[in-house]
Amino acid sequence: AMDKMEKEVDAWQKHRNNKDAKINWQFTTKDARIKLKKLYPSSQN
Repeated sequence: AMDKMEKEVDAWQKHRNNKDAKINWQFTTKDARIKLKKLYPSSQN
């Protein structure tokens, strides 16, 4: 089962790389504060 999964992931990865797929990871500071809120302590009490 694991061998088949590794082959499937490898095929998917090669397909994505060949398509030169991109992901836009940028977001505004405001959005970052919302999305990453649980990762950073609040400085306002």
